[in-house]
Amino acid sequence: MPKSAQQLVTSPVANLRGVGPRMAEKLAALGIEQVQDLLFHLPLRYQDRTRITPMGALAAGSDAVIEGEVRLADVSFGRRRSLVCKMQDGTGSITLRFFHFSGAQKNNLSPGTRLRCYGEVRRGASGLEMYHPEYTQLDSDQPDPVATSLTPIYPTSAGLTQATWRKLCGQALQTLAHGALPELLPATSSSMALHEALSYLHNPPPDAPQQLIRDGRHPAQLRLALEELVAHNLSLEKLRRQQRAVGAPIMNTDRTALNEFTAGLGFNLTAAQQRVSAEIAEDLTSGLPMLRLVQGDVGSGKTVVAACAALQAIRSGYQVAIMAPTEILAEQHWQGFQQWFEPLGIKLVWLTGRLKGKARAATLEQLADGSAALVVGTHALFQQDVAFAGLGLVIVDEQHRFGVHQRLLLSEKGNAQIGRPHQLVMTATPIPRTLAMVAYADLDCSIIDELPPGRQPVQTLLIDSSRRDQVVERVAAAAAQGRQVYWVCTLIEESDALQAQAAEVACAELREALPEIPIGLVHGRLKPAEKAGVMAAFKAGQVQLLVATTVIEVGVDVPNASLMIIENPERLGLAQLHQLRGRVGRGTEASHCVLLYQTPLGKTSKSRLSAMRESNDGFYIAERDMELRGPGEVLGTRQTGIMEFRVADISLHADLLPTVQQLARELAESDARVADQLVRRWLGSAERFASV
Repeated sequence: MPKSAQQLVTSPVANLRGVGPRMAEKLAALGIEQVQDLLFHLPLRYQDRTRITPMGALAAGSDAVIEGEVRLADVSFGRRRSLVCKMQDGTGSITLRFFHFSGAQKNNLSPGTRLRCYGEVRRGASGLEMYHPEYTQLDSDQPDPVATSLTPIYPTSAGLTQATWRKLCGQALQTLAHGALPELLPATSSSMALHEALSYLHNPPPDAPQQLIRDGRHPAQLRLALEELVAHNLSLEKLRRQQRAVGAPIMNTDRTALNEFTAGLGFNLTAAQQRVSAEIAEDLTSGLPMLRLVQGDVGSGKTVVAACAALQAIRSGYQVAIMAPTEILAEQHWQGFQQWFEPLGIKLVWLTGRLKGKARAATLEQLADGSAALVVGTHALFQQDVAFAGLGLVIVDEQHRFGVHQRLLLSEKGNAQIGRPHQLVMTATPIPRTLAMVAYADLDCSIIDELPPGRQPVQTLLIDSSRRDQVVERVAAAAAQGRQVYWVCTLIEESDALQAQAAEVACAELREALPEIPIGLVHGRLKPAEKAGVMAAFKAGQVQLLVATTVIEVGVDVPNASLMIIENPERLGLAQLHQLRGRVGRGTEASHCVLLYQTPLGKTSKSRLSAMRESNDGFYIAERDMELRGPGEVLGTRQTGIMEFRVADISLHADLLPTVQQLARELAESDARVADQLVRRWLGSAERFASV
């Protein structure tokens, strides 16, 4: 391989013709720093500029290349000033219209000038028109050849034109002819070579099957998706090996303590809870750091399983940290663990961002000297001044709300003398099996697939908002029977202020319509103490109707609440709707969730709400959510960091995963150098998570 070609493909993009400091900065903002990054910056779609269409054959709504002679160019003063250019080719005529133009442009479009144009054909007042077409002037003696391949349209941002992308990617593609991008997968893994796949997708032939490409199933896309998924799998497996390279505390099971704890619960563990608890207990005795994900639908009893693990750690002489993404959820855990563990003589402390001054200093001291065995908190737990005497187990709830690096930062707070803390991560947002195989390849997975006996499935109803009065009557009837009700307000905007305003308006209307019912209000703008007070009153039954924003999505357990109204559910994702619905049906009474939607509904919204009506199964909901929104949205791409795929799409390429796992295993075992090259090629700086 010519050395210069290999160096070029990994050299900075600033080395390419036409790339100055300002453009290099814009490219870096899109993750393009090396020449090879351009090779993997693939087109979103294509235009067919390989043939010229006679004007007499043009049809409105189509994109076309045309050639002809300018007959007239003049400025029109209608509703908007525009430059109008009449063209003809002997078979017909068309009007070119420009709303943004200069005097020089008008002069260049003089009668007799020959043009080649590309654009969308529209029906106008005086026949067919093209608005702002791309055009070039033709030399009548030697016309330019038409394109020999489909024209790529690249993802872009302000200041980077399609012409710029084509020039830059064209320069990068020239390096492939010199073998600058080596094959890193075994030759038998795909029918297409890497350089062939890249060349094809940047410049498909005129007869390329565009529908197959749009579906993500062309052999060239499958070749690249396979390599990208292998790279992600290798990265997470590397992370797993690094985590397990250090020993972990050995925590023997104290049967007496465990039996005492479960006997005091007032209910028996389900078979699924017992199975998952046994898997965790075995991990804790192994001497290797546990890395386990526990999935369980809303109400399946994950917290009790976590408590069994915490008890095993504490009775073995180690500290436990429980981290939740919100103060409401952290407080829910705090109350639950207090109720369970204080009778057993276990010292618990609480740490969130709102704990200040002397109270915070006292908590930090108890963690540092080991007098506190268990801490419950939020992101505040991994702040720099938080130190532990002997952290042995980290429990992270709602894992998808935290990044991989945040979870690892907390585990770094372990004491080197006793080893790396065990990690137990939990989620009530079921993750499709295929997605878990990729996103959580660094974790073992346990599923609590059984609800406690006596739980009633929640009946979900779809009701048009025009029938709102009937829904309010239903709330009054439920309250008259002594039941409690949630009324959830949603907004498209992320603004806490607007969310709060919507909830306040709804609350005022409901207080006027239902004056006899005690109504509480919770939203993100309330002070934590106010929020906690309203939630406590609702849990105690002093508030019968709770009007809230989606802050109550997780962490609220009120068995007497049997009715939930969700306004404008079409604005939420399926996983969030399922989480909200999980706040009811926690007792033995029949429960209902009313989705009070606005018409007209779009196609995706209809599919989403229908899925909610069809099933209470969180895993079915998760699969449908991924089909409708894609894996990045399901997991929260920004939080996961390493799920930002360039080519692969889990919902489209799930069938590749068995091959992906096999190839990743073989590469990791046979050639660590090649495995590292593959990870760097696809993940680049994202690989930093693997070295936290």
